[in-house]
Amino acid sequence: MSFLKRVLSTIVGLIIFSILSFIVFFMFIAFLGSQGEEPIIVENNSVLNLKLDFNIEDHIGKKEYENYTFLNEYPKHSLFGMIRAIEFAKTDPQIKGITIENNFTFAGYAQLKALRDALIDFKDSGKFVVAYSDIFTQQSYYLSSAADTLYVNPSGTIEFKGLASEQYYFKDFQEKTGLKMEVVRHGKYKSAVEPFLENNMSEANREQIKSYLNSIWSTIKTDISKSRSIPPETLHTIADSLLGRTPTLALENKLVDKVGYYDEFTNGIKHQIGLKTEDKLPSIDIRDYSEYTYSKQKSSYKTDKIAVIFAEGEIIYGEGDENFVGQGIINNALIKAREDDKIKAIVLRVNSPGGSALTSELIWREIELTKKVKPVVVSMGNYAASGGYYIASNADYIVAEPMTVTGSIGVFGVLPNGTKLFEKWGISTHQVMTNSNAITYSFSKPLSENQRKFIKEGIIDVYDLFLIRVAEGRGMTKDDINTIAQGRVWTGSEAIDIGLVDELGGLDTALKKASELADIDDYATKEFPIFKKDFRESLSQLGLMKTKEELLREELGEDGYKVWKEIKTQTQREGVQLLFPYGTYIE
Repeated sequence: MSFLKRVLSTIVGLIIFSILSFIVFFMFIAFLGSQGEEPIIVENNSVLNLKLDFNIEDHIGKKEYENYTFLNEYPKHSLFGMIRAIEFAKTDPQIKGITIENNFTFAGYAQLKALRDALIDFKDSGKFVVAYSDIFTQQSYYLSSAADTLYVNPSGTIEFKGLASEQYYFKDFQEKTGLKMEVVRHGKYKSAVEPFLENNMSEANREQIKSYLNSIWSTIKTDISKSRSIPPETLHTIADSLLGRTPTLALENKLVDKVGYYDEFTNGIKHQIGLKTEDKLPSIDIRDYSEYTYSKQKSSYKTDKIAVIFAEGEIIYGEGDENFVGQGIINNALIKAREDDKIKAIVLRVNSPGGSALTSELIWREIELTKKVKPVVVSMGNYAASGGYYIASNADYIVAEPMTVTGSIGVFGVLPNGTKLFEKWGISTHQVMTNSNAITYSFSKPLSENQRKFIKEGIIDVYDLFLIRVAEGRGMTKDDINTIAQGRVWTGSEAIDIGLVDELGGLDTALKKASELADIDDYATKEFPIFKKDFRESLSQLGLMKTKEELLREELGEDGYKVWKEIKTQTQREGVQLLFPYGTYIE
């Protein structure tokens, strides 16, 4: 038996060694291959192709792999990397125009507006922008409507129907499973926890959702109206009656300029730049061009710099990563920027629905210390709500996109409770205590009135501090903030009227203001944070291992995965939260 064990252990060892050797060999070959990659070349008479069939992120960030530095990544096709590339293309003699080829666009409306504004600015150069799609989703149509000419496939459709929001409710789910969420909230509109308490949407929640949807829809109609010369009222009627549902209707109602096939689209571009039909149309993808133009921009060598720190994702307590905002990476970035003498100002780009109250306060404090040394300006993305607004409120100046979702100044606490679940499974628990409050909370017992009272006190304290922080940051009274708080959600366009933001615009507007406050004219930007990666993630990205989330996406599909992720995220939250109800999806 002992001999057999040794044989088996040897075989297992050889298998593991072989697998590891293969992985190392594969990584080594990949590394050697990357060293021999050909440089990106932009041919003469090229068009810049915006086929945005990938997730658009404000900041992709540099990824550093400990002990595997050859795997380090620094992708340049973030939202602002692409915007900088479009700006560069204005004066690039090799680029004759831009093509937009979109069936589906994975971006929020604030991000799309930033890209759209860049395209409109690009057209000032006299170069063309032409769009084609088989199926225009509403998001892709909004972006593409900035083009000079829009093509749609003869068998295609245009989705132009207005905005809708859908929220999942879990009250009955809790009853059926026995897993209940104990909720304590403060704020009339704090609807992030409403799905655990009701089966139907409250009137207060319906009111705020309708308000911010109408605000976003108004901006969409206004922008399309300017580009397509269609009155906003007419656009509203087109959406109500779905008058873009067929190519013929879309053409009749001026949503598109031409109904044609892809080859007709490309031939039209060839003709425009003086090529023959049989000639190849030189084209470069926006991701490659973002990489190409980054090396051409010499701004990084300028002495004065402005740090751009990206806070993107839900706010959690801890280090944080590219998906979550933690006090670790954000405060470390603020400290580095504060202590760097070459950095004269800081722009904090907030794209977050909020989260942990404690983490928001820790980041707030670091911003407070930083403001004493150099100016801090906030640029808001798709979301800067609840905890996202908490950290933004302490800036010297706040810039938001018109379609940014912000505010949501309210607080809630949520704790998972499995009392009924344990009863169904036949599990019982018994407690022994030296003091009446020795057990603050138990998963197996419902909250007592005393426990609920203490939690409520904590919620009210956090809400009160939230009001104070915002009032101090915005130069308003606590009572003034309370009237526009209560968890109410606002868009950037609405927020400027009630004093929650200072100016409407994008990152460029925030950088301009930061340079003014720092009294500098010529500067470069330096982006933070840098993300540390581990070996497992490197294997996943090389395709040698799939993450649990990737497997679930494949098995459940996108809609099923969305529901699973929402349930998982909701049940994982504990403690006091400053969070926008981002389970409310805008479609």
